[in-house]
Amino acid sequence: MSLKVAIIGTGKVARSNYLPYLAKQPGIVLSYYSRTFEKAEACARDFGGQAFATVEALLADEPDTTLVLTHETQRAEAIEALLAGEPKRLFFEKPLVAQNGQANVSEEDFLQAHSLLQRAETLGCETAMVFNYRFFEQTQRALTVVRERNFGKLTQATLFVNYACWSHCIDMLNLFGGRAAEISALAGETLYQGAVDVSGAFRLENGATGTILGTSGTKFDHSLYELHFSFERGSLHFSDLDGPLEVYDHATRYKETHGLIGNHSRWDQYRASFAKSLAAYLDSIRQSTPPPVPGLAGLEELQFEAALRRSIAQQRPVQVQEELPLLLAG
Repeated sequence: MSLKVAIIGTGKVARSNYLPYLAKQPGIVLSYYSRTFEKAEACARDFGGQAFATVEALLADEPDTTLVLTHETQRAEAIEALLAGEPKRLFFEKPLVAQNGQANVSEEDFLQAHSLLQRAETLGCETAMVFNYRFFEQTQRALTVVRERNFGKLTQATLFVNYACWSHCIDMLNLFGGRAAEISALAGETLYQGAVDVSGAFRLENGATGTILGTSGTKFDHSLYELHFSFERGSLHFSDLDGPLEVYDHATRYKETHGLIGNHSRWDQYRASFAKSLAAYLDSIRQSTPPPVPGLAGLEELQFEAALRRSIAQQRPVQVQEELPLLLAG
């Protein structure tokens, strides 16, 4: 089954993480739009397919899905333009909307993303997110362990995260524990690369509690995140993009370490995760099944960030689902 895949945004993200995989897949017909037409033409030349001068012309070609790969500061504008053409499907890079960049997501970003996804739902446009950290080897192994060993529900979590991985790690918390019920947060005073630290304490809807710290103050050659997830009958520790997964199984009383073999960098794992994410997404289209990561997951991530920002601004705990409701069918 051939699929028409349209690309909105033809910068580094598209060229490095998406097009090398898509261009090699049989039956994938690519098309491109960029605000700079020459960039779209360059992608067509380098990866095959056709460049279009307008969004309207791109959508008139009736793509099966459109990948929105613009910079996060331009994503809301791109989605607005696409929804005017009533596309079949939209697939988003992360974070869903971030007008001031991924380290400075605001409550307004959540509200705008909420409005855009509601419009997509009204139009019957299926939405999906990349959230490729879900496709890391450690994450896939962890999901299998939690399910097969009956670890039960998440009970506690701590997250230390560089902002480069921020939205991914919040999505991981949502994946393993579910939505937040209450968040209380503080902001630091020192700027690191244009952003202050944000720390929060949270309670999830399932009763789990925990803490999260986001920063741009850590070095890129250090671990970009440390995640500790405790469950009723076991716990997990994730360390960085290619670090080991540590499993503590209460039933066996053993600690297990699952690591990638040597000579495998964090960036090898990172690049491979895009191929896995895309393969799963394209298969869902071919099989007419829901996308592996729905667009709603992007809104849930922004909901968590919006609650952090509201708590900081108003210096009080935020009742997340009551004050910042999702109100989507999903």
